[in-house]
Amino acid sequence: MSRHALVVNSGSSSIKFQLVDPSKDATEPPYVSGLVERIGEDNGTIVLKVGGEKIEVTEPISDHADGLDKAFKLMDDNGCGPHSVEIAAVGHRVVHGGKLFSKPQLIDDQIVEMIRDLIPLAPLHNPANIVGIEEARKLLPDVPHVAVFDTGFFHDMPPAAALYPINAEVAAKHDIRRYGFHGTSHEYVSGQVPELLGKDPREVNQITLHLGNGASAAAVRGGLAVDTSMGLTPLAGLMMGTRTGDIDPGIIFHLYRQGMSIDEIDNLCNRQSGLKGVSGVNDFRILQERMDDNDPDAWAAYQMYVHQLRRYIGSYMLILGRLDAITFTAGVGENHVGIRRDSMAELENFGIKIDPERNAGPNDGPRLISADDSTVKVFVVPTNEELAIAQYAMAYAH
Repeated sequence: MSRHALVVNSGSSSIKFQLVDPSKDATEPPYVSGLVERIGEDNGTIVLKVGGEKIEVTEPISDHADGLDKAFKLMDDNGCGPHSVEIAAVGHRVVHGGKLFSKPQLIDDQIVEMIRDLIPLAPLHNPANIVGIEEARKLLPDVPHVAVFDTGFFHDMPPAAALYPINAEVAAKHDIRRYGFHGTSHEYVSGQVPELLGKDPREVNQITLHLGNGASAAAVRGGLAVDTSMGLTPLAGLMMGTRTGDIDPGIIFHLYRQGMSIDEIDNLCNRQSGLKGVSGVNDFRILQERMDDNDPDAWAAYQMYVHQLRRYIGSYMLILGRLDAITFTAGVGENHVGIRRDSMAELENFGIKIDPERNAGPNDGPRLISADDSTVKVFVVPTNEELAIAQYAMAYAH
């Protein structure tokens, strides 16, 4: 019988989970994937995908404990739950590890309390992560549970990249620094590139671009992150689906003095800005349809997005000094031909040249999209954060 790892990503009103056999090829779909949505509502849903079959149940889900319990029961009823499949370990995505955690941690009560202490740094994410951990530990008490931190890959960035130019005492008191996020994805994807290049990982300089509804860039030298676009929070950096990315911080003070509350400004910057704020939509597929109809707001949002992306690519090229590869990943990065084409346009003087046919090819695994005479190689590498988390978790399996 195959040994599987259960990967849990617990959000504020939903729980994503996968049952993964880490020994299988990365291109194979997970044995089971599932989503619990609208927790706390009467019309909660549990969606389970098993062997190509989709199973959906709609019923009240009172809280995360109820959601996980019902999801496990649905899995068992379909022959793929904890009582019918050997779950050797459970991996939990935890958004913020602060200064405390640079590596995955075997979870015990003390680790849970340390994650709880970091809630001020991630008030929207860590509380939900903790609930998922606590409930999964109750349901599966006899297997190791492992926390994998989104910030871990960026923990040891150089001070020049990690620190902000504000008063040092204030920064120390409030744990203010650049933490970075999407670290599991950047680490996984950047780990695939040296093999694609046929080079020793210690010799590879690369830029990884995780472009989804949330988006981030990272500069990686010899396997180690030396800079990243997200900061103290996931709000910083690239323009995103609903988040501003980098803006003049004075805008916050200006809006506050004009009468907006802190909560209203928070909602504006995190949920009503980015592509959605400029064009009205944050789904790139709908944005593309509107661009095809010559919607000026859609075009403005797209051009802003590309401009920000090129700004970060250019700055990271200078930081790295020598660049071997640029890699696109996540939903937009893997699937949007135009974003890759336009962000790489007219960079031949920097050794970057896209092959149009390769760029337009199907998203069916890691692939080269640059031309043969491009000295900097450009790749699309599908991310697989769940597989990475599963591999970390299985390292602690009995």
